[in-house]
Amino acid sequence: MSLDWVRGLCLSFPGTTEEVLWGNDLVFKVGGKMFAAGPLEPGPLALSFKCTPEEFAELIEKPGCIPAPYVAKHKWVALERMDALPKREIERLIRTSYDLVVAKLPKKARAALAGG
Repeated sequence: MSLDWVRGLCLSFPGTTEEVLWGNDLVFKVGGKMFAAGPLEPGPLALSFKCTPEEFAELIEKPGCIPAPYVAKHKWVALERMDALPKREIERLIRTSYDLVVAKLPKKARAALAGG
């Protein structure tokens, strides 16, 4: 898995945009709110995403998964390497992150994403 794979997955979700922030991070947003981020150059972290409080508690107990710097209080997890979790689990977690962010958007924005 790579950031290109993550990019393809994230951009397949309705309304997703991408933006380079902080000089080196590719950030994926929906409705202007972040749901995933990864570095453009190799570094100490491979991918970060939002999760439920229950998943946050479980994930940070796994090797290669840590509370995401600066945003852990909002239940963001960071993977130290892309193989820290199975591909299908990462795919599910990114989708969950997207869904969590969409659920917090204003009703009008959610309706626009749903196509009506």
